[in-house]
Amino acid sequence: MKRTNKIIEYKSGTEKLSAYAKALSHPVRIKILKYLNENNSCHTSILMESIPLAQSTISQHLKELRNAGLIKGELELPKIKYCIDIDNWEEAKSLFCDLFDIDFNENSCSI
Repeated sequence: MKRTNKIIEYKSGTEKLSAYAKALSHPVRIKILKYLNENNSCHTSILMESIPLAQSTISQHLKELRNAGLIKGELELPKIKYCIDIDNWEEAKSLFCDLFDIDFNENSCSI
């Protein structure tokens, strides 16, 4: 059986919301965001003091957060200083609020 690729159209923001949700789907990434919020910015080596994981693991989590746009990095040779991307964070909050404001009780299932 041959499969065909279907193009699915989403409402504005749905794909962005999905990317934010994916980036927030790991507890270490939540911890990193909370740390950045409390400390404004930091380098990977500083995070390693707070989060007992290998540098490569922390770097991978930072990469996921950066790819989603929730954090940004500034090169300070030989390191990168990370901080929360406020504009994208505000967008994420708005998209999540819109989702959680949906009243699913209106169409609740009777199972």
